[in-house]
Amino acid sequence: MKLFNVETYRGSRQENYTLVKKQLAALLEGESNRIANLSNASSLLNLFLDRINWVGFYLLEDNELVLGPFQGLPACVRIPLGKGVCGTSAKLMETVRVEDVNQFPGHIACDAASQSEIVIPLIKDGSLIGVLDIDSPEKNRFDELDQEQLEAFVEVLVSYI
Repeated sequence: MKLFNVETYRGSRQENYTLVKKQLAALLEGESNRIANLSNASSLLNLFLDRINWVGFYLLEDNELVLGPFQGLPACVRIPLGKGVCGTSAKLMETVRVEDVNQFPGHIACDAASQSEIVIPLIKDGSLIGVLDIDSPEKNRFDELDQEQLEAFVEVLVSYI
């Protein structure tokens, strides 16, 4: 089976999300290195998702988020908890989906092209590990299906890290 043939993403959005979660599990099976797994997860999402300009992880370290593996332009390195979309998601330990980042109080603009964003916390055994951050150059890029399926993607990922 070719894991990363973009041609395979030709089903419904739901079918495609199911496939990418299976691909993630196949990629991570037998590997315990957190950085390697997060790197492959960000790469896989970058291949899978259309209309995005950044996807990656921020990891909790000394009570702040620190840039982890990602795909896209260089990014902000440190984000305080409670600041910006990532810091808000981390502090609340819940997904934050923003239709228009310019309307989000305290938004941290690492890339001026970003117009919408979704951030999903990585929680294992009740503790925050970090967040998955995805930006798009389009307003309203992420909907309820994206949120539901990306949260499920993160559940698969967290089970391997």
